[in-house]
Amino acid sequence: MILEMSFGLIVGLVILAIIVIAVISVIGWYISTRNRFIRMTEDINNSESRIDVYLTKRFDDLTKMVSTVKGYTKHENETLAKIIEMRNPGSKASMKEKAEFDSLLTQATKQLNVVVEQYPNLKADTLFANLQKEISEIEENLQAARSNYNANVANYNKAIQVFPSSIVAGTRFTKRDYFEAEESKRSDVEINF
Repeated sequence: MILEMSFGLIVGLVILAIIVIAVISVIGWYISTRNRFIRMTEDINNSESRIDVYLTKRFDDLTKMVSTVKGYTKHENETLAKIIEMRNPGSKASMKEKAEFDSLLTQATKQLNVVVEQYPNLKADTLFANLQKEISEIEENLQAARSNYNANVANYNKAIQVFPSSIVAGTRFTKRDYFEAEESKRSDVEINF
């Protein structure tokens, strides 16, 4: 009889141990999955912040370039004034608003290049040449930041939708928007000689 009670007690303890281990495993999985989502969210926020930094730097450099160009030309003031009037989107702006701002700056850069072609002396100006080089570097960095942001968003969006991690994501972790190119950059480029 004592042997039967000992055996029953051992079986009960083993079952209890299995249940405790299972519960601890589920809680551990939940915590690690939630922490992974938090890390991914922070990666997205960090890459979005880098986009903001490069957009701001490009805006500042374009403003400096406008001042330089204004020294060479007076009658393009209307086009150049539009560039200065642009407002840099705040860090709380949506990805759509940032993409629209990016598009406006790209158009402004094209307009400045037309002005520069009309004034050959401006092309040779050291300040202007340095600004153009810096803007080119910023464009490359901005492109890399956009790519990094979209890669982080893709990983995050996949992770919150895949079962069983979607259980942890619930409604707290929602899909994020990609940084998308404006329509004009999606079409083929026409090259005329």
